[in-house]
Amino acid sequence: MKRVYVFFAVILTALAISTVAFASADGSVFTSDNVKDYGLRILNFAIFITLLYKLGGSKIKDFFGGRRDGIKQELDDLQTRQAEAEKKLKEVEASIANMAQEKQAILEEAKQQGEAIKAAIVAKGLKDSEALKEQAKRTASNEAQAAINTIRAEMADMVVAAAEKIVAEKLSADDHDKLVDDYLTKVVLN
Repeated sequence: MKRVYVFFAVILTALAISTVAFASADGSVFTSDNVKDYGLRILNFAIFITLLYKLGGSKIKDFFGGRRDGIKQELDDLQTRQAEAEKKLKEVEASIANMAQEKQAILEEAKQQGEAIKAAIVAKGLKDSEALKEQAKRTASNEAQAAINTIRAEMADMVVAAAEKIVAEKLSADDHDKLVDDYLTKVVLN
């Protein structure tokens, strides 16, 4: 009902404005012909508006009502998106504020890991060097023992050769036969 009052208020305002415009058009005052013509024009306008309202009023009302609802929905969506954007902005600001702390924590963790790796490498190097020293000692000991055994074998060969030479010089053929017979007798008896 409120819309009907608004509609008639708009029409009366339009008529008042058009009256002023009509009166000032040629500078003359109202005459009966002018009033009759003016009345017919108002009647024509009222019929036009009434037909327009009856034939297309619901469509026009739906259009503007739908448009109003659409604008309202868009405003609600914009408010929702604004709230989400503000929330995301706060999250980003918080993450930026925490970024310096996270950077420091990452650097500290990397430093600790580096120190741990360094200590592990040093410990492994010491262990490997001790193992190499022990292996070198064993290798040197084995080589020394092999050299001693080789020298002993050479000395034994030299002693035997020298003894054979001395025995061969001092022993005659008869002494040699006698030693062989004595040795064979001892071997056969045992």
